[in-house]
Amino acid sequence: MKRNSSSSIERRSIPSIDVELQKSETEETYSTTYSPSSSIGSMMSTIDDEEQLSLLTKSPSSSRSKASSSTYLPKHKSMTFIFCVSGIYAAYLLYGQYQEDVFTYQSNHISSTLDTSVAFTFIWFVQVVEALTNTIMGILGRYMTQSKEQRSVRPNQKYFFYSGFSQVSSKALTSLALNTGLSFPLATMAKSGKMAPVMLGQLILGGTSYSVRDYLQVSAIICGTAMLGLSKAKGGAKSHSSSLGVVFIMASLAMDGITGGLQKRLKRDAQKNQHDLKGYDFMFYTNLYMFLVALVVANLNGDLVNGVSYCMQDPQICKLIAKFCVCSAVGQSFIFLTIAQFDPLVCSTVTTTRKIASVFLSIFTKGHHMNNQAWCGVFVACMGILSEVQDKVGKGSKKSSTRDSLTRQAKTP
Repeated sequence: MKRNSSSSIERRSIPSIDVELQKSETEETYSTTYSPSSSIGSMMSTIDDEEQLSLLTKSPSSSRSKASSSTYLPKHKSMTFIFCVSGIYAAYLLYGQYQEDVFTYQSNHISSTLDTSVAFTFIWFVQVVEALTNTIMGILGRYMTQSKEQRSVRPNQKYFFYSGFSQVSSKALTSLALNTGLSFPLATMAKSGKMAPVMLGQLILGGTSYSVRDYLQVSAIICGTAMLGLSKAKGGAKSHSSSLGVVFIMASLAMDGITGGLQKRLKRDAQKNQHDLKGYDFMFYTNLYMFLVALVVANLNGDLVNGVSYCMQDPQICKLIAKFCVCSAVGQSFIFLTIAQFDPLVCSTVTTTRKIASVFLSIFTKGHHMNNQAWCGVFVACMGILSEVQDKVGKGSKKSSTRDSLTRQAKTP
């Protein structure tokens, strides 16, 4: 009688453990996708769209199998990890370099009424080419990694269209900011502070509370960015800031906020309809609509025709745009590989630190004037970003430990 009673207790306790495991996984998904205090850089569009990819491809089913990968890396995966990190860094460091080159390009080979160089200003033409390149990469990725049955799944297109529209708008606005005189380091750090408008909206409309650390991290990024933007250029050096560039980067941040909300709805809709969407599905559908939107806008404002004409007169810009687009597509593929092999937390950490590397690479290779105030601003902003990375990794490790502990309890008789 006692044995039966003991077995009954064990049978009742195991489902309870399962519920706790499910609860833990649900909380992790919520904190990654919905929590206002999730990574400051976790919803960045390009200057950075790699963080959005890790956000979209996060799923509870993958969390358990990779629970400890963000903390302890198995030896047999070390080479894969090095390969993935090297790929992300190489692709996106070059991406940043080419992005800056393209949107600040001045041609001396194009005829004009004035005896001056002609700037490349056809932003939407570049968006068309980049989105098309990424769409093609998405198609190839789907055919290489999915069965015919998996590719036949047709998710709700509405949110993909909305998300594609907001993302390509954000990217175009960032490019316009660079094109109108905002420096790449300043634009990159400004995009890292996108949590500020999100927090403000949540405080006003949602009554969400934040920790002191959250406020300090966002404040550090904002203050550091402001210090860089307000630093004085000496000896005729080019300023880091421009009034119109600031307007464009603020508008880009607003579009990022809209994109984040749309992506949450997109993912909820996919889960509701039981669509098992993979990374390359998101890449294909999102970039497809980005391409279509960019194509319409480029036709309406003349960027498509004028961009093609500019490229025909100066082939050098063609090479830069081609390299820029290839780096974008290759970088996204490495992100999907990293998420598949390890964990979105690992990917998010790598891509966030990569942004800091891009800032310093731009400073040292593009001749940006940096006085003491500017260096101080970069340091303060980077400390805010790195603090957020450390906070995020710590929370991820804590969740992994909780999951492992519950799993051990479930296995204990």
